Amino acid sequence: MEIARLLEVMAALRDPERGCPWDRAQTFETVAPYTIEEAYEVADAIERGDLEALREELGDLLFQVVFHARMAEEQGRFAFGDVVAAIVDKLVRRHPHVFGEAQVRSAEDQRLAWEAHKAAEREAKARAEGRAPSALDGVSVALPALARAVKLQRRAARVGFDWAGPEPVLAKVKEEVAELEHEMRAGAARARLEHELGDLIMACANLARHLGVDPEAAVRKANARFERRFRAVEAALAAQGRRPEDATLEEMDALWNAAKADEGTGGDGRDAFPP
Repeated sequence: MEIARLLEVMAALRDPERGCPWDRAQTFETVAPYTIEEAYEVADAIERGDLEALREELGDLLFQVVFHARMAEEQGRFAFGDVVAAIVDKLVRRHPHVFGEAQVRSAEDQRLAWEAHKAAEREAKARAEGRAPSALDGVSVALPALARAVKLQRRAARVGFDWAGPEPVLAKVKEEVAELEHEMRAGAARARLEHELGDLIMACANLARHLGVDPEAAVRKANARFERRFRAVEAALAAQGRRPEDATLEEMDALWNAAKADEGTGGDGRDAFPP
């Protein structure tokens, strides 16, 4: 009943005569950024452990699905029911141990079986499109760059193209740092610096994968630390009647170190951030 009501609301919003002017003006392309944003809002609520926010954000994300489905229905391509049917068929097909006679002994066995099903589907799609299949098929270019890097590397690793462990990957990171440093000292053009920096970030993503760390999550948490500590610097200066623009780099560095010390993290107080 709730889904039916949501579909009714969406139809009303897109009604050519009485609908909302903003909703009527939207296209797949203009709505897509909101869809991505809502997915991040869901991830943020989960990371904060805020289930009330998660309930709300899941609703926002569901609305994005309904929005896209409604626009497709208006074009005579597919409707919300087709979206539901497609995912139901896919889940049943990829879980023969639940909906069929197959058996799996562990979550790892199921993961391998799931990947085998997906690989077979990708190969069938490639053949239908008249091209050779690739281990990298299906890795969306719309993924965040770090997440896509890890997924590309993981796919390559499945066919044996991988380092034996984190140690050689760390050595590769150091090699990429040296190459970037060389280009910087040589006064290389921006395009060359971008190239070397990209290689370094890619190597860092690979190291994260080998360490079992999600690089996107690691950067999000680093962002949160930076924001929290810089706001503490601003607050400390405000208590003195000053702003960051009025302080020296050394003064802000000291306040940054104090903010980090208050968190009990130790270290030299600098992390990966300025100053």
